[in-house]
Order: sequence, then C-alpha cells, then structure tokens
Amino acid sequence: MSDQKGTRINKYLSEQGFCSRRAADKLIEQERVTINGQVPEMGSKVMPGDEVAVDGEAISTKKEKPVYLAFHKPVGIVCTTDTRVEKDNIIDYINYPTRIFPIGRLDKMSEGLIFLTNDGDIVNKILRARNNHEKEYIVHVDRTVTDRFVQRMSSGIPILDTVTRECEVEKLGKRSFRIVLTQGLNRQIRRMCEYLDYRVTKLKRVRIMNVELDMPVGKHRDLTREELSTLRKLTKNSTKVFKSSD
Repeated sequence: MSDQKGTRINKYLSEQGFCSRRAADKLIEQERVTINGQVPEMGSKVMPGDEVAVDGEAISTKKEKPVYLAFHKPVGIVCTTDTRVEKDNIIDYINYPTRIFPIGRLDKMSEGLIFLTNDGDIVNKILRARNNHEKEYIVHVDRTVTDRFVQRMSSGIPILDTVTRECEVEKLGKRSFRIVLTQGLNRQIRRMCEYLDYRVTKLKRVRIMNVELDMPVGKHRDLTREELSTLRKLTKNSTKVFKSSD
C-alpha cells in the first residue's frame, strides 16, 4: 500500500503483481473488479483493510518472488491475459506456476521475443521508455526490397493519422530486411509495408532494448541479473507512456 490515503485501484493491482496498470484499467472498465464487493469507478482508491477482487476472486496481498521472463512467442499465440476469451493465449501456453503477464504485445501472426513478469513497476517503466525502447525485427515481404523501399521505410510512413518516426532499416536479402523501431503503433511494420504495396510474409522480433532472442520457438528463460540491471538503467528516466504493439 502506498500510504494511509489509499492507492488508486489500477496502481494497487499493478503493485500486487496482478497485471499492468493499462490492463487494470480495462478490467475496471469491464466492471470485473470490486472493492469490498462494490464495482469501483476509474480512479477509486483502495484503503488499508479493503478487499479487492477480480472476477470474484480475492487478490492476495502476499508479495510473490519477482519473475522476469524472456519468451520466444510462436506464430498463432495471442498476447492476452484474458484466458476466458482466447484459447491460444500466451498465459495458457507458457503455463507458468505463478501469475505473470506480458509487457506489451506481439501480434498473433508474428513470432519472437516478448517479456513476461509479475512486476507491475517494471512494466510501467519499460512502456514509458520512449527514447531507449529499441525493438529489432527481421521481416520478410512478398516483393523485392529496393533501395527506394528502404529509404521510405526509414524516413517515416503516414499511418494511423500520424507519421512514423525515422528508424534504422537495412536490406538483408532479396525479400527481407532488418528494422529497429523506437515506437509501437498498432501493427506498425505491417501497416508501413502495406502503405508501400508490400505484404509481410514473416515477422520476427529478435531484440528488445538490451535483450536478444536466444531461445528456440516456444521456449522461455529468466532474464539474467545483468540484463535486468541494464533494463533498469535504460528506463530510469522514463516519462511518457507509449503503446507497444507490432
């Protein structure tokens, strides 16, 4: 608990390792959260002694050991914690013995690196790491990657009522390229390619910030002490939140 004045409900759920603040906001909007049996309004506070429940199940105030995982998500797995809706969800697939949730998203038809944790604080910091949150992808498309394509992709593409930030793009093969993003618009790489009349046939995230994809498809590992230390340094001065969804 933050103080005797209470803790905002979304922050409370995050601090308890239940989900990220963003996910908590969705649960509250869906009226799946209760405080002392009552459905709260957005921004309601949890006071000492209050009982908080999600879907009727009380939230334990016992702190679990922090979990930080790197996972190689396969194609076809959905990055959601709502196991009631999606049968091919990331939580059921990993089947970890304690509650964890993904940091950001990776769309269903993409594969590659994603983090999972029960630490809501690091989720918020990573999603706010606007300037240091590099994500690297290897992308295959249905047409020849030209110099003009590389130049336009790296300079900014108008999608979703904005223009994408300048980014690093490198041709790898006749129909493949590497791209490093520092923003996470919804299905950003696919939309950028579609704007230039290209269709993505394979998309793989191979790096998030300082962590490289180094495990087989469907496998996960704990982040190392060194990786966590660097992550915390990169997110130390995080200020603004942006969505992570590619």
